[in-house]
Amino acid sequence: MTSVQELQDRPASAAALDHDAIVIGAGLSGMYQLIRLRELGLRARVFEAGSGVGGTWYWNRYPGARFDSESWSYGYSFSKELLQDWSWSEHFAPQPETLRYCNYVADKFDLRRDIQFHSRVASAHWQEGDRAWRVTLEDGSHHTCRYLITGIGVLSTPTLPRFEGIDTFGGQSFHTARWPHEKVDFAGKRVAVIGTGATGVQTIQEVAKTAGHLTVFQRTPNWCAPLHNRPITEEEQQRIKASYDEIFRHCRETFSCFVHTPDPRGTFEVSKEEREAFYEQLYASPGFGIWVGNFKDMLTDRAANREISDFVANKIRQRVKDPTVAEMLIPRNHGFGTRRVPLETRYYEVYNQPNVLLVDSKATPIQRITPTGVQTSDAHYEFDIIVYATGFDALTGAFDRIDIRGEGGLTLREKWAGGAQTLVGMLVEDFPNLFMVLGPHTALGNIPRSIEYNVEWITALLRHMQTRGLTRAEARAEGVTAWTEHVKGVGAGLLTNEVDSWMTGVNSNVEGKQTRVIARYSGSAPEYRAWCDAVAAGGYRELDLA
Repeated sequence: MTSVQELQDRPASAAALDHDAIVIGAGLSGMYQLIRLRELGLRARVFEAGSGVGGTWYWNRYPGARFDSESWSYGYSFSKELLQDWSWSEHFAPQPETLRYCNYVADKFDLRRDIQFHSRVASAHWQEGDRAWRVTLEDGSHHTCRYLITGIGVLSTPTLPRFEGIDTFGGQSFHTARWPHEKVDFAGKRVAVIGTGATGVQTIQEVAKTAGHLTVFQRTPNWCAPLHNRPITEEEQQRIKASYDEIFRHCRETFSCFVHTPDPRGTFEVSKEEREAFYEQLYASPGFGIWVGNFKDMLTDRAANREISDFVANKIRQRVKDPTVAEMLIPRNHGFGTRRVPLETRYYEVYNQPNVLLVDSKATPIQRITPTGVQTSDAHYEFDIIVYATGFDALTGAFDRIDIRGEGGLTLREKWAGGAQTLVGMLVEDFPNLFMVLGPHTALGNIPRSIEYNVEWITALLRHMQTRGLTRAEARAEGVTAWTEHVKGVGAGLLTNEVDSWMTGVNSNVEGKQTRVIARYSGSAPEYRAWCDAVAAGGYRELDLA
């Protein structure tokens, strides 16, 4: 006779659950994961907070938003037909074109029938007896599934500065990541942009073209490098489409899955003249080459980093006419490449315009936002529009906004209170059947290349479970420990990990995130994949499968 306890311990049948798998987010991660789940024959549902697909490219509609990795290395690689059907118009595509691409993919693969829009996930609680997740949306509806997969993005949770009076401003105000769908007219307006990170740089160089007056509030200057964008010619288009196999094979072999990879030489292995010529070549070349294609020791050797920093500083001095303003734009608290490098198009020349003012908000801090503008420690500035380019609660921020509870009601926030701990960035101990695409400690770099790999690894694990009649997967403690130690090891000696930035988990606008942690995988993408592949090839010994 079956005991009551045995009945309670039996997992719910698949038929008793609303879905086999729920995916959170309909960006590039969620769409590709949906495609792969369908191939497994699983009943999948995607919940998306927005009104359309695209994720990053849906939310970030601010002026100037565009790729900074080459378009033809960015799109999905899984479908040869898609690669031939779609033509990128520029080497670094603007946001509207990328959003059209996302919608094209959704239509081509008939994805919308399994996506529920206007559906923000509020909580996800593990039900051990059913071996299932109970997912609750903000509208109060509940949904159950065997597998929960997050596609919520690395930079998807915007943060506003903690200024008094933000809600009192009488004009228009927006965070760059929550830009209105309708056009914002800057012509003749008094505009403030607060923040000079990557989104700030892109916004500033566009707003300056039409604003009556633009005031930029800069707390921390960033090292920027030229994008060198241009249209793709028909001849180039044909060559790109004929070379996709080679392009993506090359991306798989490079350090960060970009078309660029570090030069094998050390900085001081070549003469001063050769180094200067190499820097000039990189500065004149499109894309991230000057950051991720520089000498191999640029991010580990202080003298090497100081030299490239001096080179870029001199470029800023050459491009900005006012020496005082030029010096304000040169970073003093970090070296070139140790924070994410914004790519720009005539950004520095903006500060030569008579209608642009740069304010050092570290020297004269913003005290509050008023009904008519911004009050700093030494002046009040009147504005019609305020743009907050103040970044994101990166890496773990999107997870923190959802009440995710694993075994025994343990919250993910509690689990990660001392810093994220994962197995290959995709699983968490005590959180069975939770799989993360681009979770903390995954290899980032050229994001779609990382997305495709994570999705395919998760899909292969689910297939492994299907063929063996398994319904529960959880990271083992020893696997998590080994991976976390590896992540720390590959980050040792990197100058990037000595700098406050989203890449080290620091955000002054988020309570409890003022201390650096190892929040991302700093090794090479091939090294990351090799570790993950070894877990799979070894039969997933680092997981408890049942």
